[in-house]
Amino acid sequence: MRRLAVTLVVLAGLGAGGLAPVMVWAAGDEPHPPGRHWSFSGVFGTYDKPQLRRGLQVYREVCAACHSLRLVAYRNLAAIGLDVKAIEAIAAEKKLPGAPNDEGEATTRKALPSDKFVPPFANENAARSANNGALPPDLSLMTKARLRGPDYVYALLTGYKEEPPEGVTVPEGMYFNTYFPGHNIAMAPPISDEGVEFADKTKATVQQQAKDVVAFLQWAADPYLEDRKRMGIKVVLFLIFLTGLLYAYKRKVWAKVH
Repeated sequence: MRRLAVTLVVLAGLGAGGLAPVMVWAAGDEPHPPGRHWSFSGVFGTYDKPQLRRGLQVYREVCAACHSLRLVAYRNLAAIGLDVKAIEAIAAEKKLPGAPNDEGEATTRKALPSDKFVPPFANENAARSANNGALPPDLSLMTKARLRGPDYVYALLTGYKEEPPEGVTVPEGMYFNTYFPGHNIAMAPPISDEGVEFADKTKATVQQQAKDVVAFLQWAADPYLEDRKRMGIKVVLFLIFLTGLLYAYKRKVWAKVH
C-alpha cells in the first residue's frame, strides 16, 4: 500500500471558503502512465488520418460538451481529410455573435470555416457554474502540457476506478482516477463502451475512443509534425551529401601535399 499524504487542495465550489482537506497520494508515489506506441511517434511517425477523424468525432460528441478547442479553426480540419462541405456543416452547427441589426439589436450567425472552434460556454463563470465550480481546461495544447502528454491523457481517460483503493476517501462530487495528480478528479468518466458510433464501423471501446481522441488532440497541438519530420529528414540527407562532397574536395586539395 502506497504511503498516503494529506494536503490542502483548492476546490472551487466546495464549501463557502473553497478550501477542503482532501486525501491524496504522496507526490513521490504517484504512478507514471505506461508508454504506448503511437503512429506519430519516432522520426518517421505520421498521423493516421482515419484515426484523427474518429478522434474528432469523439471530441465533438463527448469532449466538446465541456472542453473548448480555441486554437483550432474549423478550416484546419481539411488537413485530416474532411472536404469543404463537411467542414462547413460542422461549423454551421454552432452560433456566434453577429453584427447588430438595423435597430441595433444583437444578432447571431452560423460559425464559418474560418472561425475557431466555438467554446461550449460563453465565459469562465458559466463553465464553472455548469461543472460544480471546476473549470474544464481548453484542450488545444493538452498533449503538450505534460511530459509524454499523449500517454498521460490516454491513461487519464482510461484510469477511472469505480472503487478507490482501501483507505482512500473520495470527496462527494469527485471521482477516483489512477493517473490524475492527487487521484481525485472533478470530471466524471467521459467515455464509455459504445458511447459513440464510428462512421467507419470501428468498435467503440473505451480504449479505442481514448486512443483516437488522444491522436486528434496531438494533431490539434502539433499539426505540422509531419512537415517538420519530412524537413528534418531532408536536412539530414543534405548534410550527409555535403559532408561527402567536402571530404572529396579535401582529398583533392591535399592530394599533391601527400
